[in-house]
Amino acid sequence: MAKTFKYIILGGGVSAGYAAREFSKQGLKPGELAIISKEAVAPYERPALSKAYLFPESPARLPGFHVCVGSGGERLLPEWYKEKGVELILSTEIVKADLTAKSLTSAGGETFNYETLIIATGSTVIRLTDFGVQGADAKNIFYLREIEDADKLYEAIKAKKNGKAVIVGGGYIGLELSAVLKLNNVDVTMVYPEPWCMPRLFTAGIAAFYEAYYANKGIKIIKGTVATGFTANSDGEVKEVKLKDGRVLEADIVVVGVGGRPLTTLFKGQVAEEKGGIKTDSFFKTSIPTVYAVGDVATFPLKLYGEIRRVEHVDHSRKSAEQAVKAIKATEDGKTVEEYDYLPYFYSRAFDLSWQFYGDNVGDTVLFGDNNPESPKPKFGTYWIKDGKVVGVFLEGGTPEENKAIAKVARVQPPVQKLDELAKEGLSFANKI
Repeated sequence: MAKTFKYIILGGGVSAGYAAREFSKQGLKPGELAIISKEAVAPYERPALSKAYLFPESPARLPGFHVCVGSGGERLLPEWYKEKGVELILSTEIVKADLTAKSLTSAGGETFNYETLIIATGSTVIRLTDFGVQGADAKNIFYLREIEDADKLYEAIKAKKNGKAVIVGGGYIGLELSAVLKLNNVDVTMVYPEPWCMPRLFTAGIAAFYEAYYANKGIKIIKGTVATGFTANSDGEVKEVKLKDGRVLEADIVVVGVGGRPLTTLFKGQVAEEKGGIKTDSFFKTSIPTVYAVGDVATFPLKLYGEIRRVEHVDHSRKSAEQAVKAIKATEDGKTVEEYDYLPYFYSRAFDLSWQFYGDNVGDTVLFGDNNPESPKPKFGTYWIKDGKVVGVFLEGGTPEENKAIAKVARVQPPVQKLDELAKEGLSFANKI
């Protein structure tokens, strides 16, 4: 028997929870909305997995970080969905999507029909086994995407007390997990091929601070090489990581964070794609009027810069979901909503550090403030300047007011005459905009 819903959200991540809340705000009849997720739990705030979930003392656990608690909203417990008449269809993998017939088919052979579909499938991690890396299927080689992954990693940390961990990758996951593993008294080595950490966002100047700070915490960093193979012990557990430069590192735990790819395979050839994602308009409508795509999978018009982009970040996952639902409901009522006008925003927390970035990291850069890793309370930042205007700002150690000020700068894009004067002014430049 096919089940039919007015709206289906495919995917049970951050976007799904925020979309459900927006549907409820906009007016929803019981039984109209279903969320289909291959995970076994209601939508939760994914960033917790690489931080508080792995803390040695009082780690975060569900129901503590169900959406929408990450943006200061009410926590949507599983009961919330029941109360609102939203059907949560969990532990269900969709293996076929027919967008013409408006139907989805699960691995178990169930059919789900819809009038309007929101694709919120997110990303999947890139695995070393995808590239045939020797020994990459050994036990205790972990990836982090879902709560199940975090549970396995947590158990390994407990089982391998004071053990050795190798983190493959120097991006978000690499930096956040290195910090949290160190808090668990694990001996940590980070390995990445780039000349510095977080190269997609950080300048060499920004990265130098974090690398020195991590080194002071006892984390070893090996740059400019990659893991080319792994050896395992008689139990099939990883014991060594072989590097391209010939070095061999002992390891009880390996965590790989080398990027993700959007989950769009189900829709190949059915919707327009661009830049690796599903192409949408400013309302997250795809080339099929009854299908919307949000979060990591959407390539959308970034109004501020007059180009289309795909953004992988929790902030955009939340906001794009809300925008799509507002647009769906407005279309039904013959109304319109404002175009999505997104200001790119990224942030991270590790140890006692906390940074925020707004805008675009293109053009010339100016480093300001106290970026001495030995400082008791370092506070520093970087401005990006393109065509005589500030287009992006990064700040470590900012107060909520200062973070608001840098966001405003990135949005307003004030003109700048002299870069050396901007360096001297530092944060006071942002505070007066």
